[in-house]
Amino acid sequence: MRFEPISWERLAEALAGHADALEPADGGSRLRIGVDGPPAARPGAPAELIAEALRARGRAVLTVSTAGFLRPASLRFEYGKEDPDTYADGWFDTGALWREVFRPLEPGGSGRVLPDLWDPVTDRATRSPYQVLPEGGVLILYGPLLLGHRFPFDLGVHLSLSPGALRRRTGESERWTLPAFARYEEEVAPAGRADVVVRADDPRHPAWTGTGT
Repeated sequence: MRFEPISWERLAEALAGHADALEPADGGSRLRIGVDGPPAARPGAPAELIAEALRARGRAVLTVSTAGFLRPASLRFEYGKEDPDTYADGWFDTGALWREVFRPLEPGGSGRVLPDLWDPVTDRATRSPYQVLPEGGVLILYGPLLLGHRFPFDLGVHLSLSPGALRRRTGESERWTLPAFARYEEEVAPAGRADVVVRADDPRHPAWTGTGT
């Protein structure tokens, strides 16, 4: 896999241009982009840059973070607060993401997307209003461990960190999650599933594989 240096701004512009020319694979009218990466890679930052670049091209964009779709604490912490297997398999409500985010964007869907469901601070439902993504709009979902759930992304972007960089950039209190990401690399191999891989070991100097076009 060959990587070329690029700035985050140029990366966002290139991905927006590539996405703007794509057609949804399911024949629908709304495009779905996934930006996958551990919290240490800060996937929300490039997701927002891509959203801004797409909006500049006249596209309606809705960004959604998986952090808003955590499961209740009683389920997340069933086996303790620092169980990496539960983090990998049970922290994020993938069923709700399918129901509230992806299915409304299927052909003939309403486009009514729930931007978040659960507040981990209060451990209560957020009660956020639905947002309508119009036809021709783009969803950008970002967060960790995205590429092992068969989510119907039309464009999947994986932010890659080497084990050393992941450890360095993960706070001490969150290092218990590192085995979950090691398992993700071994079982899912996200770089092989993504359409675009971005090496982000040095956050100031990313490199990418290009879009293959």
